[in-house]
Amino acid sequence: QVQLVESGGGEVQAGGSLRLSCAASGRTFSTYGMGWFRQASGKERAFVAAIKWSGGNTYYADSVKGRFTISGDNAKNMVYLEMNSLQPEDTAVYYCAVKKRVGSYYSIQPYDHWGQGTQVTVSS
Repeated sequence: QVQLVESGGGEVQAGGSLRLSCAASGRTFSTYGMGWFRQASGKERAFVAAIKWSGGNTYYADSVKGRFTISGDNAKNMVYLEMNSLQPEDTAVYYCAVKKRVGSYYSIQPYDHWGQGTQVTVSS
């Protein structure tokens, strides 16, 4: 099994920044990459960003492109999400997950082993 622990969430004012971290432990080998998703109250969980371990390709939702940056260290089983210019619509619980199956990095289906989530609240 893989265990994921997110940290770094909090409350900030619009325009502010936060850096989320996700630590993976357990059977972390043979993964394609890692991703961040978010779930706002009353909405479905949605893709935010992902990183592919082989080659370091990164993928972003249109809504965060240019404001968020994903990075990671496969050897340390860590992934980060630098979030700048935060807006109230970014308010959500943010989850990291491991991409264990073939499929689109933008889709939730190939991901597994979700963390417990970390709350990000952006006030206007």
